[in-house]
Amino acid sequence: MTQDERMAKGYLWYDTGAYFEEQDRVKDLMYDFNHTRPSEDVKRKELREQIFGSIGEHTILQQPVTVMRGSTVHIGDYCYLNSNAFFVDDTEITLGDGVLFGPNVTISTTGHPIHPELRATGAMYSYPVHIGNNVWVGSNVVIMPGVTIGDNAVIGAGSVVTRDVPANVVAYGNPCRVRREITERDRKYYYHNRSVDEMEGMVMQAEIFEEK
Repeated sequence: MTQDERMAKGYLWYDTGAYFEEQDRVKDLMYDFNHTRPSEDVKRKELREQIFGSIGEHTILQQPVTVMRGSTVHIGDYCYLNSNAFFVDDTEITLGDGVLFGPNVTISTTGHPIHPELRATGAMYSYPVHIGNNVWVGSNVVIMPGVTIGDNAVIGAGSVVTRDVPANVVAYGNPCRVRREITERDRKYYYHNRSVDEMEGMVMQAEIFEEK
């Protein structure tokens, strides 16, 4: 059984020469991407196509970004990933469409055994991470191996996500727990007691004032 096959089955696996070669290739590509100028849109898009397994055309990826393999990361369309996104992507990480990341989000598919003698052998295990459509992941969130996050979920800043999060909920904490469902009230109130209707009224008044 190859190391990739062991990884796919959730068995302990070990680094190989081919794995290090793959890392070296993507490290060069990451270096080039992270050192491009913001105005170099064409170059940035060409590089990220070489880094990731797939990435949506309209997705925005802020620098810097770090990946282990790159080819195992699949990012949907119309996503916005803020700076310092870190992917420990020994196995697959998938992001749906419309995903938002705050700064400093880490997704890790890989862990090490608890017992020190097993760790000393270089043994690892990896489980895929799946994030649904329209998920908002706050700043400094860490998502652990094997986690699935459902569509439309919001993960509060600073959370450590150790287990699955269902769709249409707000979850936060260390460890991250579901705190409430997303409801119709969230359509009206966008932040605490600040209502969308109130803000639109203020904007309209400002526009009328400017016209005068």
